[in-house]
Amino acid sequence: MTVQSISAITLAVRDMARSVVFYRDQVGLTLLYGGEAAGFTSFRVGAGYLNLTQETAPIAWWGRAIFYVDDVDALYHKLVGLGLATDTAPADAPWGERYFHIKDPDGHELSFARRLAPPVEPPEI
Repeated sequence: MTVQSISAITLAVRDMARSVVFYRDQVGLTLLYGGEAAGFTSFRVGAGYLNLTQETAPIAWWGRAIFYVDDVDALYHKLVGLGLATDTAPADAPWGERYFHIKDPDGHELSFARRLAPPVEPPEI
């Protein structure tokens, strides 16, 4: 069980449409999932991803670091066995990953994931 790479960074945004226009049209990132009306959007950044999540309440968290691991369930059971409380149990996500979340000692959210299927292609526009 080894940590292999950082998969993605997720940022909270107040206005998804404005943020999608910025990252897609101005910065030039490739949209993979979501879009201007979505609650969650993902862009390709080299071998990794930049994710945006829509937040309607005041944004009180900095984001989420996502690490790819070779065995999500083994790491989850190891951390729980050490007495750590996780925010979620391992689950399969509709975007093609198995993942769980945990907070570090300072409250930063970490996600550990493994790809289940190829990334979802962008919708026809």
